[in-house]
Amino acid sequence: MNQTDTQRPDTAAPPADGVARRDRAIINPATGEVIRTVPDSTVAEVDKAVEVARTAFDSGPWPRMPRSERARHLLRFADAIEAHTETLFQLETRNNGRPITETRAQLARVPEWFRYNAGLLAAQRDAVLPGDGPYLTYQRRSPLGVCGIITPFNHPLLILARSLSAALATGNTVVIKPSEMTPLTTLALIGILRDAGLPEDVVMVVTGGREVGERLTGHPDIAKITLTGGTEAGRAAAVATAARFARVTAELGGKTPIVVFDDIDPLVAAEGAAFAAFVAAGQSCVAGSRFLVQRGSYDAFVEALSARASAIRIGDPAQPGTQLGPLISSVQRDKVLRLIATGAQEGVRITAGGGVPDLPAELGSGYYVQPTVLADATMSMTVTREEIFGPVAVVVPFDGEDDAVAMANDNRFGLGAGVWTRDIGRGHRVADRITAGMVWVNDHHRLEPSLPWGGVKESGTGRDAGQESFDDFTWIKTVVVRTAADDVDWYGSTEPGRLN
Repeated sequence: MNQTDTQRPDTAAPPADGVARRDRAIINPATGEVIRTVPDSTVAEVDKAVEVARTAFDSGPWPRMPRSERARHLLRFADAIEAHTETLFQLETRNNGRPITETRAQLARVPEWFRYNAGLLAAQRDAVLPGDGPYLTYQRRSPLGVCGIITPFNHPLLILARSLSAALATGNTVVIKPSEMTPLTTLALIGILRDAGLPEDVVMVVTGGREVGERLTGHPDIAKITLTGGTEAGRAAAVATAARFARVTAELGGKTPIVVFDDIDPLVAAEGAAFAAFVAAGQSCVAGSRFLVQRGSYDAFVEALSARASAIRIGDPAQPGTQLGPLISSVQRDKVLRLIATGAQEGVRITAGGGVPDLPAELGSGYYVQPTVLADATMSMTVTREEIFGPVAVVVPFDGEDDAVAMANDNRFGLGAGVWTRDIGRGHRVADRITAGMVWVNDHHRLEPSLPWGGVKESGTGRDAGQESFDDFTWIKTVVVRTAADDVDWYGSTEPGRLN
């Protein structure tokens, strides 16, 4: 597949007559250079995309296809994605700036989600429900209709695959809006799926920014929205979908606490902490961003984490030796630098990084920030409370277990958390007490297609991936069948009856 193949203009909404579209430059964040332009869809084009997908749902073959056949389609999709993985991860690195070692590892797993949901579909059973009397009661699951999927810039293809594979497996049609900054692998993926046999009009793509997302979220024919993004976007989606009682799954912001106890080697914990904080340049909703470290190992941990951060190789993400790439945009870079400066004003000690790295001239226009460690923070500081979304680790000391749990839960977010300890009982105990949708013990960022992904509090609602996501793309119909030989004659009977 060459660059021209990735454009696949036939996968986007058809243009609306007489309405001019604005072309958006897609930037390589490593260099600041334009990769190509992609037109912003108009509101009329969003409406047309939904109309086309609705027609495909109402009268097309996909929702009516035997489950075994639809499962075979998903398996073919997985094989096709696998065959194009190298092209996809190179394109994604170019588009969002993640080091190629990271995108290669991540995108190599995308086919797993299609295979997993194909398996759920093939193994799906309709429940038979217990009840009194001569009745057989069972449930049937049906697809919702047209589902909207809104994806972010940081993990464009993986996050899309989580929702798209479940939506397609359950017989829905889909309209996708990728991040306006990183649409390229989404357009490429849909082209691959069409070549692998995805029926016409089952998946549509609209591109653009907030106006496009708001129209898709508020469209009366969208039965469910799955959104990954900021908390305010999620709140707006929840309000828009509530007006028509549509479903919404929203995976939103985070300020992930990583609790490090002094029974673990601080060097071991610091190595794990560095991965949690700096993978994807910290641009992940579950990135480790608040490190709560027991005082007994606090100084050693800060020293080890700072040394590891300072040794990370920053550079061109297309090069295999690069360990940390740029942030997605100049706006995000400037926001991160402002928050680091705010931390310094509030009294943190910058023990690693804190600024822009010195890089070769060809990368001078890229959006880089050094891996940064802010030590001696307190729970009241801005950098401890607000999501930074950059390669910044904030370190706060704590005394005992109760103190650690209280500090971990002292935040408006509740997406992910981590616990580092060699005491297995403590690991289970603290994980149980932390208010977060996902908790890792002695690891971070671990995910599988079977693991429900999502948060609580202002980190969102619903779950992506797992059986939970698969089921939430369907609605349940309960069927009650009277099996008795005699007829029902409530008013003609002389015997006392039972009214249910």
